Amino acid sequence: MARVAVLLTVIPSSIDVNLSELLRGIERALPADFKVLSSGEEPLAFGIKALKILVSMPEDYEGGTDALEEAVRSVQGVEDVQVEAVTRLSG
Repeated sequence: MARVAVLLTVIPSSIDVNLSELLRGIERALPADFKVLSSGEEPLAFGIKALKILVSMPEDYEGGTDALEEAVRSVQGVEDVQVEAVTRLSG
């Protein structure tokens, strides 16, 4: 089964949200066949940092990235999630 890599920008609900804990919550909320490949922090403004996450998921997942976005939004401390890019993984 082919897989895609989805680059997400996750905006925390406040400056006080611990991004490491937020990432762990997101990893727990993902469907079983989804996997975080990498993550990092990106400064936004006024001290707020966004979480950049690269997630591997099945290419033919019904609804595309909707399930991924819903899973991330369900995590406490997430204000918003944006899909930045989707690309097919080789091999």
